[in-house]
Amino acid sequence: MNKDTQHLAHKIVDAIQDKKGRGIVVADLSDIAGAICPCFVICQGNSPTQVDAIARSVGDKLRIDEGLKPIAAEGLRAARWIAIDYVDVMVHIFLPEERRYYNLENLWADAVLTEIPDLD
Repeated sequence: MNKDTQHLAHKIVDAIQDKKGRGIVVADLSDIAGAICPCFVICQGNSPTQVDAIARSVGDKLRIDEGLKPIAAEGLRAARWIAIDYVDVMVHIFLPEERRYYNLENLWADAVLTEIPDLD
């Protein structure tokens, strides 16, 4: 993962932690042929309200600090699984049951996974 992608992932992690997102995993997909982007940031919130708040926090932080807007965002209405595409980094924010069901970390088992400790 290049330095710009690492910086972007770090900003996203900070925004997730600002809203008490948990179970944060950064998946480095940069060495996987056919991966849709170099990096996933995956996390969860405990309710649709928290999932939505995390998504808004990520959007606000990247827009204000980096001048970036996503090229796409899906799932905002139901807030069970929100995916936000920043080209080099795809952010996935889940409710716990959705995260278990889709199990992205296992789907991309060849990726280098970095677990970020939860803040208390």
